[in-house]
Amino acid sequence: MVRLYAVTGGRTAPATRLAMEALVSSATSSQLGLSYVREYRAISEICHQVRSVAEISALLGVPLGVARVLISDMESEGLVRVHHPRSSAGGPDLTTLERVLSGLHRL
Repeated sequence: MVRLYAVTGGRTAPATRLAMEALVSSATSSQLGLSYVREYRAISEICHQVRSVAEISALLGVPLGVARVLISDMESEGLVRVHHPRSSAGGPDLTTLERVLSGLHRL
């Protein structure tokens, strides 16, 4: 965990709001060089296919907060593109929530 602390500079929150369901894609078609930290190179490689922030966290085996900080930093450097989910003002409708709840009860 010391290494992750060093990589994130001790930060636990990203510079920009980053939802765990946000989709991330690599902004470069080539591999990042050795001048980048291992985690940046791994995220860039993983994101040649579009992945969610939560998926990246799981694939790297790092806490979600760490993944958010790294992805946010990479976005600011132009290394990845983040596709933020659309947020509906009212959220999901009541009927949808009731159907989901009913389905969970059946499990």
